[in-house]
Amino acid sequence: MRRLPPLTAIEAVVQVARLGSVKAAAQELALSAPALSRRVQALERFIGRPLFDRRHQAMQLNADGERLIAHIAPALDILSDAVEAMTSGTEVLRLRLGVLPLYASQRLFPHLPALRARHPELHLDIDTGSHGISRLGEGLDAAIVLAREIEPALYARRLDRNKILVIGHRALLDGPEPVTEPAQLSRLTALVHRDMPETFAHWRQAAGLGALEPAAIDLFDSGALILEAVARGLGVAFMHESHLEDAHDDRLVRLFEIEVDSPYSYWFVCRPRALIQRPVKLFHDWLLEALGVG
Repeated sequence: MRRLPPLTAIEAVVQVARLGSVKAAAQELALSAPALSRRVQALERFIGRPLFDRRHQAMQLNADGERLIAHIAPALDILSDAVEAMTSGTEVLRLRLGVLPLYASQRLFPHLPALRARHPELHLDIDTGSHGISRLGEGLDAAIVLAREIEPALYARRLDRNKILVIGHRALLDGPEPVTEPAQLSRLTALVHRDMPETFAHWRQAAGLGALEPAAIDLFDSGALILEAVARGLGVAFMHESHLEDAHDDRLVRLFEIEVDSPYSYWFVCRPRALIQRPVKLFHDWLLEALGVG
């Protein structure tokens, strides 16, 4: 049997790769930073080459490190699940799912009790960080992402199609100077999600308002915070119709009767080979059924 490096060294490298720093990885593994650094160095000595580019306090995987992590991170996750299942006395299936917070709260979480009832053995680790697609296979088994399209190398199922609405505070309609014409947006701030950067430009073009410019365009990485900003009177949001409907917030109203098909959709995404993993397959099949995706 071929000699293997210490499992603790492999675990240390995976955590540094996922978290981007020795300090954060050491906290995750309940180690001192020097102890964790020694474990990383032990694996590098075993392999005979460095795995990271070291930049001040940050550590970035180099090409060799990325190639190694692509192979060992999923295997380490499977090993962790197997140990958890053996020690708990019951079968445990774990899915590491990336999902945007607003979609999670509005569309996913209302259905999760039904998932638990059908598959009590399936447990979800929820990750609401950005760049879910780039972390598939390296900390995430699957992701629900917001995108125009998905690269052909990945497995993807579109979960919805939507309209872009202009969403404002109720006072913009009920106040002394109601906003009833798109031209009035020139004195308001447009709020746009970073994952949907072309939303305003697409709406403006489709509505035949190519010359329209808002007072400013502010970018957020959280849909929930965009809606709260609108509710506080900080601007108007260019977001999906479903976001307004599912917010159930009386402070928010739709401005104008203009409806524009959104170029963005929510997608379930994973690497093709991930679909053979039972947690991914169970969640995938349940999700499509729960959302009525044909």
